[in-house]
Amino acid sequence: MTPKKPAHKANWHKVDLHIHTPASIDYQCKNVKYIDILRQASKKNLDCIAFTDHNTISGYKQMKDEIKNLELLESLKRLTKTEKDLLQEFRNLLKQILVLPGFEFTATFGFHILGIFSPKTSIRTIEHILLNLNIPPDDLDNGSSTVGASTDVLTAYKEITSSGGITIAAHSNSNHGVAMRGFRFGGQTKVAFTQDQNLHALEVTDLTSNSKRSTSRFFNGSKPEYPRRMHCIQGSDAHRLLRDKEYPKNLGVGDRTTEILLSDLTFSSLRELLSSSNFSRTRPYRKTYRNIDIIRSAQEEGSSIIQSFHEKMTKRGGHLFSILTDVCAMANTNGGTIFIGLTSEVKSIPLGVYNPSRAIGTIKKEIGKRITPLLDTSIDTSVTRGKTVLRLNVPMGNDRPYAIDDNKIFVRDESETTPAVRDEIVQLIHTNITHKNSKNNENKIHSDNQKNSKPSTITPPRTGVEIVDTELRDGTTYHTMHDLRNGNQVKNVTRASSRRLWHYAIMQKEGQQNIPNNKIKWHGDLGFIKQYRKGSIIRSDLCQRTKDGQTRIYYGVTEDGLHGKWQKISTINKHSE
Repeated sequence: MTPKKPAHKANWHKVDLHIHTPASIDYQCKNVKYIDILRQASKKNLDCIAFTDHNTISGYKQMKDEIKNLELLESLKRLTKTEKDLLQEFRNLLKQILVLPGFEFTATFGFHILGIFSPKTSIRTIEHILLNLNIPPDDLDNGSSTVGASTDVLTAYKEITSSGGITIAAHSNSNHGVAMRGFRFGGQTKVAFTQDQNLHALEVTDLTSNSKRSTSRFFNGSKPEYPRRMHCIQGSDAHRLLRDKEYPKNLGVGDRTTEILLSDLTFSSLRELLSSSNFSRTRPYRKTYRNIDIIRSAQEEGSSIIQSFHEKMTKRGGHLFSILTDVCAMANTNGGTIFIGLTSEVKSIPLGVYNPSRAIGTIKKEIGKRITPLLDTSIDTSVTRGKTVLRLNVPMGNDRPYAIDDNKIFVRDESETTPAVRDEIVQLIHTNITHKNSKNNENKIHSDNQKNSKPSTITPPRTGVEIVDTELRDGTTYHTMHDLRNGNQVKNVTRASSRRLWHYAIMQKEGQQNIPNNKIKWHGDLGFIKQYRKGSIIRSDLCQRTKDGQTRIYYGVTEDGLHGKWQKISTINKHSE
């Protein structure tokens, strides 16, 4: 019996996946050679870089040709001393640094997309991909960011990914980025450009920001209209060797980088990580991590649809089962992270986890034994205020619904986990089937992109609940609840069977059939009823007049659900309270 090879220990690797070379027409330095770029990458202790020139693979090709010519001279024994030293330096640096071929593609409307490939991919193959993306053959070596009629964003994503590449939306939150602020296209288009399954990651320029408005927090899966959690990374977008002293925003090689945790630094392992739902293995590079407490930062964000906290994990008291219900619920909703060994209160002293390795084994065993179908979770440890806690990463499941002990199904409702009712289970199954046959939705998005039109009416908020129908049967009042986050409608809900937010809405509905008009602060057809706090979450009851004179009421809307004019109305009335 052949013994198993020991697994490699995972290490953090420093990467810069967005570097230009002199092959880009807008490169800012003269007389820079390809060996200079590798030397600078080495000085910055980079483990992996990608050459991503504008709409061309020419820079990577020129470096390979230079090495090939030196090797030819070597075989002919015609190398000079200087050439011999240069060839050896190339070899040493390429052993030290993984250099990936790629390009920065300019899609229609000027959006920039990184396509990064394995070193095993031939240059001819990558050139063929660029031709498929409608880069004119005469412009293939120009390295220009302005090209003629090219290809739309979603088609570019699909072409790069289906060709085996890593697809990244370049500087997505800034100029030429698909998630830039002031986005002039329809909302459905922006959702498509940032949530498409062929997109591996968003490159952002504010990854180190602690702001609640940072791009990575916006795309962490908590926003109802952006349910897919996205990998967010950062790169230098270097158009020069060294940072410009006069204009410091013009970065040099390795001046803004990402760290990734991998046991084996290869293109395939990098692509696999960015294709996964494990978000604990990437982080922005900082010179020191001594004063950074990621657990405390998570506590400051608090419990949410994608985040929960458990101080204990004992079977006694139901703590372990409570963790399993969160795992099940997150898998059935948007995925998320579960912290074990502390509460969500920042000021509370963490209890920590005794014997973390045994605790991890226990949780993995319970998940594998009790949750079906099989769910691929990951667990790691982190230290906060001297205590070791566990961080359990749960992906959004690909085979929903997931159940505990074969028949207990849970879903995540804002910051709470609740048992799924019949209609929600039906919706989970329907959504799973729809996801596997998503071609129609893709066509709808393409149509929205081409029309570039705004909806004629104001859509409801994106969180909270609406009661869309009520009927009395045999002395019991039954309601149909419309979940504004996912659009699901759940029938036959009573006051006794309802859960927290639903119960609140039903109590409001049954207690006061019609809200007096003087209790509503109207702003056109949109109305503000009241605002209240539930724990750390502020909720609003809002309403909307329809064309037929009816009034729709939306209960328990959170800040994440406010958009457009709803956001302005809530802000105005909050300050007037």
